[in-house]
Amino acid sequence: MLKKVFGHLSENKFLTAQLTLGTLAWSLVMLKSGHVYSFGMGFWGANGHDGIWHVALINSLSRATLQMPVFAGSYIKNYHIGFDLIVAAVHKITSIPVISLYFQIVPPIIAFLIGLLAYKFVYIWKKSKIQALVAVFFIYFSGSFGWVVTYLRTGSFDGESLFWSQQALSTLINPPYALSLVIIFFGLYYLAKENGSLPKNRTIIILSLLFGILAQIKIYAAVLILSALFFAGVWGFFKRGSNSFLIIFLIASAVSLFVILPTYNFTGAGLIFQPFWFLESMVSDPDRLFWPRMASALYNYKITGNIVKETLAYGLSFAIFLVGNLGIRIISFPYLGRKILAFKKLETLEIMIFSVILLGLFIPMFFIQKGNSWNSIQFFYYSLVFLSLVTGLSVGEYLENMLKRRLRKDQYVGKSKVVLIVVVIVLFCVPTTIATLRHYLPSRPPSMISNEELTALYFLRSLPDGVTLTFPFDRDYANYINPPPPKPLYLYESTAYVSALSNKISYLEDEVNLEITGYPWKERVEEIYNNFGNVSYLRSIGINYLYIPDFKNFSHKDEMQPLTIYNKDNIAIYKL
Repeated sequence: MLKKVFGHLSENKFLTAQLTLGTLAWSLVMLKSGHVYSFGMGFWGANGHDGIWHVALINSLSRATLQMPVFAGSYIKNYHIGFDLIVAAVHKITSIPVISLYFQIVPPIIAFLIGLLAYKFVYIWKKSKIQALVAVFFIYFSGSFGWVVTYLRTGSFDGESLFWSQQALSTLINPPYALSLVIIFFGLYYLAKENGSLPKNRTIIILSLLFGILAQIKIYAAVLILSALFFAGVWGFFKRGSNSFLIIFLIASAVSLFVILPTYNFTGAGLIFQPFWFLESMVSDPDRLFWPRMASALYNYKITGNIVKETLAYGLSFAIFLVGNLGIRIISFPYLGRKILAFKKLETLEIMIFSVILLGLFIPMFFIQKGNSWNSIQFFYYSLVFLSLVTGLSVGEYLENMLKRRLRKDQYVGKSKVVLIVVVIVLFCVPTTIATLRHYLPSRPPSMISNEELTALYFLRSLPDGVTLTFPFDRDYANYINPPPPKPLYLYESTAYVSALSNKISYLEDEVNLEITGYPWKERVEEIYNNFGNVSYLRSIGINYLYIPDFKNFSHKDEMQPLTIYNKDNIAIYKL
């Protein structure tokens, strides 16, 4: 297998260069985080929260337990742990530190595999190196038109998620999503290899397992791919009398149910029907597009029941959402239109791809997620990936036709025209790349764990296992102190950093993920506030250690003095 891959790369220098550049660009958003600098361990972008959460979860899983690392006494629920479980296994086998695996080692591997498998899928499906190469380019580098808005407003290139959705370059910030793309493209490669006929039972089993485990890798991917398999199965059955896709759908659904049952509470999480929430928030939220006049129009037309104007206003908002997020990918519309007009000629694979695109757009337009409304936008991430692929097919096909005309010499096609097309496409992708990397390449990150805290956390790590309690994140206090970047994580956001770095179960951390996954964290916050200085009570609920990173403002330090096991650099640890 490896011999075939590297042989393929050596024969295709364009592919090698593209995979190298794409892997490097994607990995840059991760590689600097988790290293120790003069100020401490730095975290750029969302890594200060999301990355820390995964490190805590991986550490917990590596202890062969399903305990929730940030809510002591509970088990993991309503969260897909496939990625974290794989990294935990690698950590146990190799003893490579979890932070190094998460930030420096795994990201480039996943980025490379996504590009390689996407190339192999398109190449074996379309039998075209040009279409495959262009598709991989768009998968790696396509972005939104957010930079156009910010450039017109402020003269700067920014606004990757101005229209709500993250873009290609931020893929690795969400490693379960990135890993799900590896699984999906691997499965699509198998489908293309069999040309949709799937005569072999072995292939059906492999594909069923691949698509089935998506539920524990990324639940959004599982919903979309299983639905796409169903639609493709129905299409294949009525068009060719083949039931292969339906068989894959049924087996994969059974596998999905089997792998997700241990960590999913069907009553604690899910979707809420709330049509057009993303459109409304896009125009009303100062962190997004922010168009107050449109926000006011949407509200007024809705409450007054002006259906005509309401429909027009929402229609325009939807068009802005779609075109703004798609960016350069809008050039695929003629290709998509041609395919839709020839609906009866669609291939089964095309039905799958178009189903993912449409469902990924439809679901967040009508549903938000319990606990964290905007989380359902992740369905749309898959629409953007497959629209990137379709854009690659469209542009690649156009370039191929130009080259064929040139070779036939029946119509002269100058090299300058081809070069111009390529330059224009690249120029429209570069601003989003610049905008995203601006958040991940500065020398000073937005958040960090100081060297002093690292010393204290490593000391806590060396102690016997036990439940650790640290004071809940206080946003008002954090805003009042408001130190310059890099901010200590306890003044940055509610994160899982004490659990992640000490390798201990925390009584309460990362309120953001606790809310998303449906834990009663607010009751526990109140409990902590009411009983933080009550040693007997803390012991009764199973607290073994108190970790206080801001000792000078700790009001119970005198009564806790006999329990002190660490007191240095304004950080205290108490053993109960």
